Amino acid sequence: MSATSRRPKWAARIDLCCLIYVSCTLVALLLPIGSMTFYDGQERELTGWFDPVNGGGEWTLPAFAAFLLILAYLWRQPKVFAASVMLTLAALLGTLPALIAVARPITALIELVDLESLSAPIGPAALGVWLYVVGLGFLVWRALSLLSEAASQRGASRALGLLVPALFGAWLLYLWQVLVTGFGVPSVLLPSPVQIATVFMASTGTLWADFYQTFLKSVLSGYALGCGSGFLVALLVDRVPFLQRGLLPLGNFVSALPIVGVAPIMVMWFGFDWQSKAAVVVIMTFFPMLVNTIAGLHATQAMERDLMRSYAANYWQTLLSVRLPNALPFIFNALKINSTLALIGAIVAEFFGTPTVGMGFRISTEIGRMNVEMVWATIAVAAVAGSLFYGLLALGERATTFWHPSYRQ
Repeated sequence: MSATSRRPKWAARIDLCCLIYVSCTLVALLLPIGSMTFYDGQERELTGWFDPVNGGGEWTLPAFAAFLLILAYLWRQPKVFAASVMLTLAALLGTLPALIAVARPITALIELVDLESLSAPIGPAALGVWLYVVGLGFLVWRALSLLSEAASQRGASRALGLLVPALFGAWLLYLWQVLVTGFGVPSVLLPSPVQIATVFMASTGTLWADFYQTFLKSVLSGYALGCGSGFLVALLVDRVPFLQRGLLPLGNFVSALPIVGVAPIMVMWFGFDWQSKAAVVVIMTFFPMLVNTIAGLHATQAMERDLMRSYAANYWQTLLSVRLPNALPFIFNALKINSTLALIGAIVAEFFGTPTVGMGFRISTEIGRMNVEMVWATIAVAAVAGSLFYGLLALGERATTFWHPSYRQ
């Protein structure tokens, strides 16, 4: 009789991550969650989540609802998809108490409390809040694990696979908000996501103008020219072999040039507008495309080339029918690498001279004004644009190279 079969039924229903969350929450109810200063000058430590100064503990209702979902999950032991939905809802409800705690809400005894103490951060002394956040992390871990398992099952929706990274990103933003607000980190050092979102919504016009100048003008034009010319030169190198011995070492030399040294020269040559930034992007994207395309063209096996010769195929027929399709994974690899290099190059190039618009200009200007929230909003726009650009290229790669062994199940 195995050790597993000797376990009682109740032990088989125990989920370690859920148990840790429940235990941390129960202990957190007995620990301090902050302090309040009354008008008589006395500072009182809030000894639990149900302290009447906090409004009687109504804000623990989301945690209680999460408890019920966890108990239902442990008792029913549903299938993977249903279990992932239940624990995800429990985790979403469980995020509310800590958010309310660090926000220092208006309390039931507001007329007795110094308003300045309400605006003060709860700080590291709020052991109950931080223990609860630790326990919540285990619950989120378990929920995301079940969601990932459900997404990997045969016939699962593709949207379910996208939900896992989306929820993980939301969890990181939640931790960012709770830790920055709870410990009172100055916004000059690190603003909270709520502060960044507020500035973002108030500055959409400025951010759109910067995005249009940097991404739509500089990045896309330089990316198309750099990748296109790198691809064409790779075909020329493949056709004229002696160029490979002379051009590739030169390419390695140019690709090693620091962008901070190239950008000012391009500004002097092409002016302060987007053309100089596009020139920097061309330099950064040309040689990755050249090297990867040449490697892809040489990846064709000798048996495949011999087969085309037996069909009396010429160079161009072999290139279009066999060698270029085999080189597509290498070409898309260069396209994806260049998608990030192009955005980085354009933003850095704007530090060295640009009109009064552009992501790089906005970052360098606003950081001098200590407007860190605007800097982070610009960084968020650049990150989203770069991620979407990379994602579109990955979808294009999947659509055109579905036959490649890396995509076989």
